[in-house]
Amino acid sequence: MISAKQTKSVHSLKSWLFTPGTKADRFGKAADVHADVLIIDLEDAVAPSAKEEARGSALHYLEGLSSNHHPCALRINAPVTRVGLDDLQALLRSSAQPDYLILPKTESAGVIGLVSTLLREAGKSTEVIALIETAKAVAALEEITGADIKPAALLFGAADMSADLGAETAWEPLLMIRSRIVQTAATAGIAVLDSPYFDIANGEGLRRETVASANLGFHAKCAIHPAQIAVINEVLTPTAEEVAKARQILVINRQGVGSVGHQMVDEAVARTARLVLERAGIPAEELVAS
Repeated sequence: MISAKQTKSVHSLKSWLFTPGTKADRFGKAADVHADVLIIDLEDAVAPSAKEEARGSALHYLEGLSSNHHPCALRINAPVTRVGLDDLQALLRSSAQPDYLILPKTESAGVIGLVSTLLREAGKSTEVIALIETAKAVAALEEITGADIKPAALLFGAADMSADLGAETAWEPLLMIRSRIVQTAATAGIAVLDSPYFDIANGEGLRRETVASANLGFHAKCAIHPAQIAVINEVLTPTAEEVAKARQILVINRQGVGSVGHQMVDEAVARTARLVLERAGIPAEELVAS
């Protein structure tokens, strides 16, 4: 099954919209609001009494996807719990093949390797995303990103991390944790997705935090409401001017010496330009041709 996701780098998927697994009528709306990825949530957004219903709805939807479907992720419950194991087993037995599988409470490389192996054995190309939301997970970041089987991305979970640390769910108290996640992921070339902004009514707050996330090095921002997607996409999408400058920098860099806009072009500047173009969804092979 070839999806729209497989034509794009995970680094270029900017907006990820959480949708409760009990709200099957909303699954198709992620594409309507231009979210890059739909996340069907079987964990925090679903009450214990509705877990089985949500699982069935999610798998039914995923089994019916067309070959060129909108990118989809499935967040199961933590696989160290009984309900999480039920989620995983149901997925493995089904024909559903989400593009990404989000693992909550990831605290070791072992669980990523195990789940990835089970997915391959089941004939699925689904990639694993590790949800980093506990102090123990932060302590294991080097192990998680340095293992032979790596996750496709790290997703920062601010709410659970705050509870684990006894910290406020705000930017400043969690800045050190965010920085650790970005730095460690960068050493392995792994994408990083930032936690949702939880005040749905505060559009300016969302914009400030998304800008701060981008400046810190996050590739994407998750959302808990469709109304947040437009702001996330606007902030994280490189402008036409930024893309043009990045292309020019790479042309000069290939020549070995030069400057763009009074800025000396060296390999560090070129690397930044490549990141801009990657986030714009422009494949590297197109850059050479241009």
